[in-house]
Amino acid sequence: MPPGALHLLILRTLAFEPLHGYAIAQRIKIASGGVLNVEEGSLYPALQRMLMKGWVEADWVQVGAKRRTRVYRLTPDGQRRLAVELETFQRTTNAILRVIQPAEAS
Repeated sequence: MPPGALHLLILRTLAFEPLHGYAIAQRIKIASGGVLNVEEGSLYPALQRMLMKGWVEADWVQVGAKRRTRVYRLTPDGQRRLAVELETFQRTTNAILRVIQPAEAS
């Protein structure tokens, strides 16, 4: 996965609804047709960084008699960051495409 792409994928996934970590990883995997597999060792540190930056918020939610899970949701700062990340991704992708698919010479 390209550097910085994980933050973009998490932000985009949380733009739809609040989710717990495992659900975030599963949504990314399903949406990518199984190509992108986000490991716990990458996901939770990324979520922690995003919490510290104020891009997401989290609450502990009871899911069973003795079990709680942390549910993450996008903040207004996170929504703004998502817009920046999407624009940067598009710009970078377009630049890469220009290099690997040069215009045909006339």
